[in-house]
Amino acid sequence: MHSFQTVGDIRIDAGGASRLDAYVSGLCAGKRIAIITDKGVRGLGLLDAGLESLRSAGYDVLVFDDVAADPPEVIVLAGAKAVTDFKADLIIGFGGGSPMDTAKVIAHLAGSPQPLASLYGVGLAAGPALPLLLIPTTSGTGSEVTNVAIITTGKTAKKGIVADSLYAKRVLLDANLTLGLPKSITASTGIDAMVHAIEAYTSIREKNPISDALALTALRKLRGAIVTACDEPGNVDARNDMLIGAMLAGQAFSNAPCAAVHALAYPLGGFFHVPHGLSNALVLTEVMKYNLPKAKDWYAEIAYDLGVGSTGIALIDAMEDIKARTAVPTRLSSVKITADAIPMMAEDAMTKDRLLMNNAREMTYDATVKIYEAIL
Repeated sequence: MHSFQTVGDIRIDAGGASRLDAYVSGLCAGKRIAIITDKGVRGLGLLDAGLESLRSAGYDVLVFDDVAADPPEVIVLAGAKAVTDFKADLIIGFGGGSPMDTAKVIAHLAGSPQPLASLYGVGLAAGPALPLLLIPTTSGTGSEVTNVAIITTGKTAKKGIVADSLYAKRVLLDANLTLGLPKSITASTGIDAMVHAIEAYTSIREKNPISDALALTALRKLRGAIVTACDEPGNVDARNDMLIGAMLAGQAFSNAPCAAVHALAYPLGGFFHVPHGLSNALVLTEVMKYNLPKAKDWYAEIAYDLGVGSTGIALIDAMEDIKARTAVPTRLSSVKITADAIPMMAEDAMTKDRLLMNNAREMTYDATVKIYEAIL
């Protein structure tokens, strides 16, 4: 038996975020909106026109812009208190993966009596949640269409909340919001989205025909668009393809969960604050090489669909080529991670059971160490 779920209302409109009043219609009966973002996004002015449209339409708006990368519990809880005190009727998550993940959890905490500590795991966040509109400003996480949020607990550890109550009520994809992204972020977030699609296609527990179709379509969109968007930053069509590709990949991995690439990437972010997309890009191809004995047929199917060959090695080579053409870093040393950190990272990666159980090949501590050593 297979099942598939996703956000029921997805709208694609380059420039749509400047007319936010049109996109909150039907979601906010009391006209009190809380926007969850970060200071970087707000400082770029991406929210300005949308804010003006909301206020002109008579909405009261709170902007909570204290979100940090790899959002820690303390910020999530502060945001939930601010939203509750404001008596918001609608939450808007506006930004990359961290603001969107934070908005998901805040919407749940503001709508439900469940404490944050009780939400970690799969299916433990029961709801209800406040209505949620998600608007991504990067093309990578796919968080806008997933039921997953990743929160930093303690100093470095990350935990996931996976529950259907985290799905947004509506999503807006506005390619204009991504036009100002620098090449490095465009590349790493785009490769992150490709990782989502590849891992969904090879996810051994919940891989299904719908997630497969979405993953392949996402990869077709992303493969050419990433390089074009890096070479031509103002190309709206390429940016739009990246946004759509990231969304499709998000729909795929929300139903056929990610695996060892993510498990090995998380310690890079948790201990060294390497951005999530770059962490995935760094470990991707070495994990694929490790998985090849068990995943070669699936990798070959992807390679054939993309027109890059008919073997698993061809797909790995194609991903290496994309990394080279977009100049994304490929070594741990380039993000100031040294050999003495490898045992600590490997131990942490092996705790990510939620992810490792989906991997095509059983991951071991020794294999994890060798993967990190290969990209040192």
